[in-house]
Amino acid sequence: MFDAAVSVIAGLALGLSLAAPPGPMNAVIAEESVTRGWRAGFFAGLGAMTADACFFLLALVGVVALIQDAPTVETVMVGVGGVLMLYYAYGAFQDAGSFSAAEPAEGRGFRKAFVLALANPYQMTWWLTAGVALLNPTEISAFGLQLSAGNGALTIAGFFSGILLWAAGFPASLRAAGERVDAFGKAVAYVSAGALAIFGVLFLKTAVGL
Repeated sequence: MFDAAVSVIAGLALGLSLAAPPGPMNAVIAEESVTRGWRAGFFAGLGAMTADACFFLLALVGVVALIQDAPTVETVMVGVGGVLMLYYAYGAFQDAGSFSAAEPAEGRGFRKAFVLALANPYQMTWWLTAGVALLNPTEISAFGLQLSAGNGALTIAGFFSGILLWAAGFPASLRAAGERVDAFGKAVAYVSAGALAIFGVLFLKTAVGL
């Protein structure tokens, strides 16, 4: 029982290690949350998680490693990711002035985060490093214990639960703060738009080798 609990906790930690750090995905989630509501931010998080599920399946069959060994394909991915980030940054700047209390049900945030995550080479790199532990739970050591391969399903369940926890909690915290201080919501929206623009430029510079 204790070993099973450790497996779930280790999976949660891996999921949060991918979802929580600042980056283009959280910029999209933040911008959707403060301009369109918690539901929009949550669905953006689900879009990123769905992309991770795709990367997980691709990693299982070795496609992720093959892509990294194909410089042309990786360069195209980086370039496409850069263009998408600049495009989303432009839209985010336009929307940043209107902090909305509405929670639309449409899937704009989901589609935006999903497509952007698939074109994000950082996400693919994560799957080649920390993600290896998820594919082989016996490589994870937690609380001085080596996890059992038999609990691999629990580790994977914990992993996606960690991402889901972040997808729900991060937008909720932004909405709670933004509804108290309207200026905070607008500031977050502008910072998110700026972050997307910066990442877009960096990705394009990487793609062209500058």
